[in-house]
Amino acid sequence: MSYQKFTKDVGIIGLTKLIIGLKGLIILPVITKLLGAENYGIWAQLIITLGLIASLANLGLTYALVRFLPGQKDKKEIQDGIYSVLTVLFGISLIISLILIFFSGPISGFIGGERVLVQILALAVIFECLNPVFFSFFRASRQMKKWSCFMIFQTLGEAGLIAIAVLLGHGLFGAILSLLIVKVISFLIMGGLIIKEIGIKVPKFLKTKEYLFFGLPTILGFVAFWIIQSSDRYLIGFFLGTLSVGYYAPGYTLANAVIFFVGPLTFVMLPALSKLYEENKINKVKNYIKYCLKYVLMIGIPSVFGLSILSKQFLTIFSTPEIASHGYQVIPLIAVSLLLYTIYAIGVVIPVFFLKKKTKVDGTINIIAAFLNLGLNFVFIPKFGIIGAAITTLIAYTVMFMLSIGYGYLKYRELLPEIEWFFILKSIFASMLMSLFIIWLNPFGLSKTLIAVFWGVLIYGVLIYLSGGITKKEVLFFKNFFGLTGNDSGF
Repeated sequence: MSYQKFTKDVGIIGLTKLIIGLKGLIILPVITKLLGAENYGIWAQLIITLGLIASLANLGLTYALVRFLPGQKDKKEIQDGIYSVLTVLFGISLIISLILIFFSGPISGFIGGERVLVQILALAVIFECLNPVFFSFFRASRQMKKWSCFMIFQTLGEAGLIAIAVLLGHGLFGAILSLLIVKVISFLIMGGLIIKEIGIKVPKFLKTKEYLFFGLPTILGFVAFWIIQSSDRYLIGFFLGTLSVGYYAPGYTLANAVIFFVGPLTFVMLPALSKLYEENKINKVKNYIKYCLKYVLMIGIPSVFGLSILSKQFLTIFSTPEIASHGYQVIPLIAVSLLLYTIYAIGVVIPVFFLKKKTKVDGTINIIAAFLNLGLNFVFIPKFGIIGAAITTLIAYTVMFMLSIGYGYLKYRELLPEIEWFFILKSIFASMLMSLFIIWLNPFGLSKTLIAVFWGVLIYGVLIYLSGGITKKEVLFFKNFFGLTGNDSGF
């Protein structure tokens, strides 16, 4: 595999992830400005509920497809893998959907919304479980253009229909119905294309046991990640009310900007490194991880500083002054948490837990961090409010990060990337000077904030280069890596 191929995939996924990120920024002002903070709190709880159920029902099977399908050559095995997973997930999601419809009354009372919202959500669960099977097929077979096109279609389709529905006065009912409609359309189109490519085959479930053995432990990771990232919305709603959820959730949404630019790397790395590892090209694997991690730090560190300094301005732009005045303080804590999680994902999860198939260990570490987060939330949220939820999130991610690093160094040190401490210090120093300049500008409003962001990026880039954070050799490497030269020396 060449740098250009990897880079091309990263570029495609990067653009797609950027658009996906914009979905939240489109929906955030539409709901908060037109329906208010309390309705946004209900919306946030509905969405995290959908994500939780889909992650549990998935059984880690789509994750297993990405791990095992890239090495498959036999078309019949690929067919059996796809259709066996699709069949299993359809059965599970259908049962869950019926249960949700039956208990829609109590559930709607808990989240503070109407019963019909939960009933529509129940139908959406089916397609939220099935569509990832098709996306995993495109991802595993390196058909990133198709993956990107359908992800963009689903993202913009949902954002557009939601905006139209709310603007036309259909409220949250129209918003959640829009999600269902787009997911159904995506399922039909992707399913048709995959049938055309690989045909139809009655599954024999030949690899299902192996997939489950690999995938089931990842549920611990999904549940733990959900507890850390999303359960605080439920507890905030329980202790402080839905309005406080509406104050907290927008800040969390904006803090996710930290991983906008690094998410594409992890997405492309999984199938790419699986193939290289199976071919015993360990040096290439280590090079991918080393330089991708440096890229993450180079982008992530200044992003955390910039978001922290401009947190109130961004929230005012994308939501309301009321939400900004209550929720801006959570952004720095959540931003640092997500950066730690991204470093952990690239530096440890991929080389150790994913390639070495140590998903049980990963799940155990995640569960420890998750229950620590959950327990602390019962203490911190009543005492400190929404800022308490952000503090416990940072504590949980820090514990997860430290435990995983410790395990990696004890067991598989040869696969872990070297930590460039001097680069990290230089990046922090450059970010601090950038932040001082932004504070001096004291921007207010969309145009002035964008100008401040532009100058911040420019100042950071110049400082990191002049300080030797990025050497000329590395500049040349990144030019080759990102396809900016005609040379492709490979790894």
